Amino acid sequence: MSNDEYDSPWKEAIETYFQECIEFFFPVAAEGIDWKGGYTFLDKELQQVVRDAELGQRFVDKLVQVWQRNGEERWVLVHLEVQSYEETNFAQRMYVYHYRLFDRYNRSIASLAILGDDRPTWKPNQFSDELWGCEVKFKFPIVKLLEYSEQWGELEASSNPFATVVMAHLKAKETRQDNQSRKRWKLDLTKRLYEKGYQREDIINLFRFIDWVMKLPEELENSFWQEVTQYEDKNKMPYITSVERRGIAQGIAQGIELGIEQGIELGKREGLLEGIEMVLELKFGSEGLTILQEVAQIQNVEILRAILTSIKTVNSLEEFRQIYQ
Repeated sequence: MSNDEYDSPWKEAIETYFQECIEFFFPVAAEGIDWKGGYTFLDKELQQVVRDAELGQRFVDKLVQVWQRNGEERWVLVHLEVQSYEETNFAQRMYVYHYRLFDRYNRSIASLAILGDDRPTWKPNQFSDELWGCEVKFKFPIVKLLEYSEQWGELEASSNPFATVVMAHLKAKETRQDNQSRKRWKLDLTKRLYEKGYQREDIINLFRFIDWVMKLPEELENSFWQEVTQYEDKNKMPYITSVERRGIAQGIAQGIELGIEQGIELGKREGLLEGIEMVLELKFGSEGLTILQEVAQIQNVEILRAILTSIKTVNSLEEFRQIYQ
């Protein structure tokens, strides 16, 4: 799986469960934050600060304004980075971002890093420079996701959402070349969401992460959903299946865009029909496919292309029919 494929699910998980993320990975920092004061993501501000200081490709960067728990009304900053691959200048880049943020805000900053790479010995946690008695030394806390594989029992016992995130991340990497094993782990982790007693919204959110990072070939994906549906029916808690039928909002949007792009790129009638079928199912479920027979009668490629490019904006099958009738 590419870095980009890991990027979005981690961003979403951190934005949804920021407090739980800090509590899980960095308990010292969590203890020092006044969570009652709330927190504010400053992603745009971070981009402005580091735009001209790119020292390597970033995976996930978050800048968050929090309130310090020390009896004072004082806000500070948390710069959190998730790094999925080994990078030679990583510690230097953390230092550069730290001093640039300090220069802009003149506030205390906690720079924190989560390392999701594959090399156990890569643990960059400090940067130093010295010249003629002038010395700079910068240290920052890190966590190594690989090390959690030795604490699997603790992960299974934890109800913190980021225990699930770490388990899915580790198993996604571990099963890159073994789809059968990936399917089994995806099913186990999905069942665990119910067994831990999470609320419906948390089950949906965490399943999004699992589903995102543990992609399967179509045949195994269909088999996976059959087993999930059976499990949900047995336990009378059809949370995920209902979401899968309706489509998770962002997943639907991405799927629709993909269907349109692929159909137009192929250009030929068969390719356009495939794209239309994909988008119809994503937008309207099985009901959307009932109209496909009508569309399949259309021979004019330009009409099919117009249908595919317009389908994203329609909100009902009646509106869809108006495109070509």
